[in-house]
Amino acid sequence: MNLNDNLPDSWALTALDQVAYIEMGQSPDSRFYNAEGTGLPFFQGKAEFGIRFPEVRKWCSEPTKIAEAGDVLLSIRAPVGPTNIAQVCSCIGRGLAAIRAEKGVNQLYLFYFFRHIESWLSEQGTGSTFAAISGQFVKQIEFALAPTEEQLRIVEKLEELFSDLDAGVAELKAAQKKLAQYRQSLLKAAVEGSLTAEWRTKNTPKETGAQLLERILKERRARWEEKQLARFKEQAKTPPKGWQDKYPEPVQPDTTNLPELPEGWVWASVDQVGEVFLGKMLDKTKHQTGAMLPYLRNISVRWGSIETHDLPEMYYEEDELERYGLASGDVLVCEGGEPGRAAVCGKEHEKLKYQKALHRVRLFSLYESDLLVFYLEHLAKTGMLEQYFTGSTIKHFTKESFIALPIPLPPICEQSEIVEHLKLAIQCAQEQDAAIIHSLTQAAAQRKNILKSAFSGQLVLQDPNDEPASLLLERIRAERQKGESSTKKRSSRKKVAKL
Repeated sequence: MNLNDNLPDSWALTALDQVAYIEMGQSPDSRFYNAEGTGLPFFQGKAEFGIRFPEVRKWCSEPTKIAEAGDVLLSIRAPVGPTNIAQVCSCIGRGLAAIRAEKGVNQLYLFYFFRHIESWLSEQGTGSTFAAISGQFVKQIEFALAPTEEQLRIVEKLEELFSDLDAGVAELKAAQKKLAQYRQSLLKAAVEGSLTAEWRTKNTPKETGAQLLERILKERRARWEEKQLARFKEQAKTPPKGWQDKYPEPVQPDTTNLPELPEGWVWASVDQVGEVFLGKMLDKTKHQTGAMLPYLRNISVRWGSIETHDLPEMYYEEDELERYGLASGDVLVCEGGEPGRAAVCGKEHEKLKYQKALHRVRLFSLYESDLLVFYLEHLAKTGMLEQYFTGSTIKHFTKESFIALPIPLPPICEQSEIVEHLKLAIQCAQEQDAAIIHSLTQAAAQRKNILKSAFSGQLVLQDPNDEPASLLLERIRAERQKGESSTKKRSSRKKVAKL
């Protein structure tokens, strides 16, 4: 680590263990863990440890290593670098180190120093399984020691600046949360009909949702018959008597306990308004011939968008190209991962295929693709979609459940009005969110610059009357030697007493 080489003359660079006591964590025997609040709060570190102090999830009745209230807690493995201040006396596991400043070194000054080097520390971890730093490494961290009085001035200035900065960040995050809530309220209003309530008073559709559903079902049957006739022709066969009676009727929606829809709307099932197909299963041992083509996976589909960078490829036979192909307007829906997450395909996706972890919904041109995505998002974000999932640990949105999903069917002109209104409002909200993210990024950069200024001696003015840090170091060493000497004397007396 290269701290500023041009530190003020009154400062000193020293190893951390010369100015602080370091306690490396150690996990106690699991027999002493409990969740009833007996003993000391236990913190292991791990990924949940960060700027926000974690909630107590576990206690330890016989702790091995202890952090005192006020100690700086440093995460030393998976991840390396995040710091916090122990709020109470705690038991610490091997993912943490507790650091306590010597007399003359301000504990908050020590804490802010670790916030200053957090990014650097995050790059220092080693290990094949997960990143970690050793106790010896922690001891040798180069520490910028300012005179005691200047440390106090630096801490006061940092508290003042960060108080203002934190207030601004809190306002930005509150605005960000409100935008997320606004999006949810928009979706709710859209799928329940209140978004277009005023529009309906001024516009009378040419057909109701029920009449539209009849038209969709006719088109659905016509498509099936067309495919059947094409198959007979391909096989040079005459359609047998009664072949039309084999038409598979779509699954009817179960409307039990569903909310009442606006006048002119009707409930339909996904199976009634579109064809649903799962993608191709990835099996490298079986699929070794055909055209090697890029395909979309579960992680490729986000809410309302499709990511196409770094796509994997697999073989597709000639007769699979259409079956696993995509067309503009198709809706891709996640079967697992975050079940129900969905997005609409565009022209740019028509050269891609899709894997079995995704459902492809090809709608019958009379239902807006975006409306289906918005409805799925509404159900997912409110938790209402979970009732259609299978699996206790890993959730799946099976084809059987998906095609039976009830969806609201407004008149076609009202569908267009809803989608247009939503897209415009969501775009505006996204622009505001992007501006907030930019401001949060700027705040984070400003925080780093403030800390850099603080630990290069540029944040506050130096006072020539302050005792130099070099003398402080000498006094700390002398106190330590004195303490070690006293310990040795006590040990010698105990030996004599035994004799």
